[in-house]
Amino acid sequence: MNRDFQVRFVAILLALLTTAAVIYSGYNLQAERQFQVPDDGVWWVEHQGRLTADRVEAGGPGTRAGIKAGDQLTAIDQQEVKTTAARTHQLYRVGAWSKTTYSVVRQSVPVDVVLIPVPAERSQYNWLRLIGLIYLGIGLYVLLRRWTAPGSTHFYIFCLVSFISYAFHYTGKFNGFDWTIYWGNVIAGLLQAAIFLHFVLTFPEKHRFVRQHRWAVPAIYVPGLVLLAIHVLAVTFLRASEILRWNLDRLEMGCQALFFVASAGVLVYNYRRAGTPILRQQLKWITRGTVLAITPFTLFYVLPYLAGTLPTTMMKVSVLSLGILPLTFGYAIFRYRLMDVDLIFKRGMVYTLAAGAIAGTYFAVVAGVAELVHTQVPSSGPIGLVLAIVVTALLFDPVRKWIQERIDQFFYRTGYDYRKTLIEFGRELSSETDLDKMLSAVVDRLSRTLLVDRMAIFLAAGETQGQFFLAKSFGMTQTSGLDLNFLAASRPEDEAGHLFFDNTHQVPRETVGAQQAIAKLDLNYYIPCHAQKHTIAVMGLGKTVEGDFLTSEDVELLETLAGYLGIAIQNARLYASLQQKVAEYERLKDFNENIVESINVGVLAVDLADRIESWNSQMEVMYALPRWQALTKSLSEVFPAAFVEEFYRVRQNPGIHNLYKFRLGTQAGESRVVNVAIAPLVTKDFSVVGRLIIMDDITERVELEAQLSQADKLSSIGLLAAGVAHEVNTPLAVISSYAQILSKQVQGDPQKSGLLEKITRQTFRASEIVNNLLNFSRTSGTEFTQVDINKIISDTLALLEHQFKISRITVQDERNAHLSSIYGNSGRLQQVFLNLFLNAKDAMTNGGTLRIATTNGESVGVIVSDSGTGIAQEHIHRIYDPFFTTKTAPREGQPRGTGLGLSVTYGIIQEHAGKIRVESRKGEGTTFYLDFPLTRKAVNV
Repeated sequence: MNRDFQVRFVAILLALLTTAAVIYSGYNLQAERQFQVPDDGVWWVEHQGRLTADRVEAGGPGTRAGIKAGDQLTAIDQQEVKTTAARTHQLYRVGAWSKTTYSVVRQSVPVDVVLIPVPAERSQYNWLRLIGLIYLGIGLYVLLRRWTAPGSTHFYIFCLVSFISYAFHYTGKFNGFDWTIYWGNVIAGLLQAAIFLHFVLTFPEKHRFVRQHRWAVPAIYVPGLVLLAIHVLAVTFLRASEILRWNLDRLEMGCQALFFVASAGVLVYNYRRAGTPILRQQLKWITRGTVLAITPFTLFYVLPYLAGTLPTTMMKVSVLSLGILPLTFGYAIFRYRLMDVDLIFKRGMVYTLAAGAIAGTYFAVVAGVAELVHTQVPSSGPIGLVLAIVVTALLFDPVRKWIQERIDQFFYRTGYDYRKTLIEFGRELSSETDLDKMLSAVVDRLSRTLLVDRMAIFLAAGETQGQFFLAKSFGMTQTSGLDLNFLAASRPEDEAGHLFFDNTHQVPRETVGAQQAIAKLDLNYYIPCHAQKHTIAVMGLGKTVEGDFLTSEDVELLETLAGYLGIAIQNARLYASLQQKVAEYERLKDFNENIVESINVGVLAVDLADRIESWNSQMEVMYALPRWQALTKSLSEVFPAAFVEEFYRVRQNPGIHNLYKFRLGTQAGESRVVNVAIAPLVTKDFSVVGRLIIMDDITERVELEAQLSQADKLSSIGLLAAGVAHEVNTPLAVISSYAQILSKQVQGDPQKSGLLEKITRQTFRASEIVNNLLNFSRTSGTEFTQVDINKIISDTLALLEHQFKISRITVQDERNAHLSSIYGNSGRLQQVFLNLFLNAKDAMTNGGTLRIATTNGESVGVIVSDSGTGIAQEHIHRIYDPFFTTKTAPREGQPRGTGLGLSVTYGIIQEHAGKIRVESRKGEGTTFYLDFPLTRKAVNV
């Protein structure tokens, strides 16, 4: 309970002190910006009851006013001045940038000079505040993240005191707040070095001298307390003077520097006397960081100041080196083992040297360009400065890289070239597909690069998670009978990217089997190799041949390489498994291709650009075109235009489309009747990648169906024809005979003779109709022969002559008398014109004109035009669909439509390799254009 209370009390106290320090530093900064401290550029010291100019700043207000060293100040604006306090009071009364008169005595001669005080130079305060913020930020980060780590609270107190020392700067008003800032700065300055010495005596382990002499720690704070007492007495009871203030500052600065140097000496002593490799590794870089931080401050600021030199710009810049202290110790406490202190040290050196080199170059360039611009182009303004800044920005990165390379060569020497190429080696690992050769190359390269005494690579056992086996090793003797389950165990250290054992013989958190395995392996680092969020391998490494642990940069390099190695191992395993499956995949591929090649229908596939990607053997036989001639060609290059046009028409709509009894001309000049199925070709994720076309050659089947249909029709029509011949021809013969007899008897009567002649002609006409019916019942064949389109149209018009007369339809005949013949079937063509003429008649309900024209040209053209109601635009693209009709509610005297007329017409024209198109507008009539090739020899359909 007491322990908990103590921890809480310390935490609350530190929180209050930190809050107060931050608030006070903020108000101090605000007050400093609002109040300008006037300065005359002269260091006045009390001498024989008067203020004597000891040093005059070159180019300052005193120099410009003509004040020289040795002048004695007697009055300012007729006000007597004998002490530094009085001079400061008068300057504050006058203020900056106001004229004032200095009365001085120069070699016993009174002289009055006019002086304009300027604001005191306080820019270095901002840099000191920046260092203070670095101290406070690192201290807070360490305390909040690792408050249980050894020395974290002690380190934060040191950072807080340092923050107060660097952030508190009195303005000179010396009101209540200014006195608080003044004494806070003095106390923090006296305690900073003492707390730091106390810290290095107890971190990372308590020094033996401290353990033996407990009074040593309290004794560290005695000099600071003595100096603080002297300071209080001097300010409170003694007569304040500039010499007294300066001497007190030098005494305090000397004590602070002495404590810092003593701290560095303690660290060097501990490093040289470290008994274990881990302790030596812990102190190695922290010692170097401390020396690097303290040396510039001591050499360039403390010693010149103690020698009597007033602070110069170079001396003020050297204070910045103290910022390295919190960086070094902060990370040391955070990680405790200090594995990354070397990285901080090296990179800090790189950027420090780079910044120094660039700063020198920057000011040299700025000065040179400014002088050049001033002399050559006086009116150029700030262009020279801008050019200097641009050049500096361009130079920074190359200089930093050059310094980085030089430092890497210094630290790593012979291993530098290996390190430089190690990442390139990791990137090239994936090119090696032999797993054993790849692992051998990795072990060889890492052992030579990092100079480790032992190394091993463990691989995951197939798909089993958590099972590893030793695949490759270097410098190891005991490699069998090991329990490697600890490699798959979940630990908090997994987030760090690697597993570290500082002492492989003391791992109490592990199981007994794991402890034995870790001790036998004697590997300190285990770095997992991941691929697709799975650990497929683990790299194990020991110490270097000199007995040191790996640096943080080494570990970071190995973690990067582990990513490449994981991918390379996975690739090698995948390559091996793929080699085993290649034969199976080839067999499956051949099997699938054999299925496609063995079916008795033509199968071809086209891509989205309509290029042929597949062409089976049945297509070769049916279309008489070898596969090698068809592949990669477009459909329009292989198939006739009629098929391509149909393909483009149906492909616009999704789904599967069928073309029934399509007449397809082959490369051999034959005409085949095929059923075509056009379906989208999709992938597993249903993405369309092309079209699949299946062609079933039904030429022979169509011939058989035609023969069967004809036989069935003949069997029915034959019975009807026999009945008609018996029932109709007999009375017609009697009528004709008696009409001829009567005609001979009444030859002298023209009126009666004419009537009998008409009776005879009508009986002959009726007989002809019966004979046509008998002829229709006979098999006329479906072979294409040379036919005359005009004659077919005339025969069709003769059949519809009576219906046209009743419907008041006038036929406008514009047929070409010298029309060329075509190859076709007259019966099927007559059905085409019959359907077109009947549709035209139905469209002209109130009578109209039917225009029929035939033309010659590259093809035989037929135009059938009516003056009827026309076709709606939304129905134009559907008039050839089977069972589509607009005659669902026919007018009186019209038959109800079946929707088959134009569908049959379209099919017959396709059989004749012809084309049909329509032009129509609602209420303006309809025109059909038919084109038939002049020469087209076709076999049986």
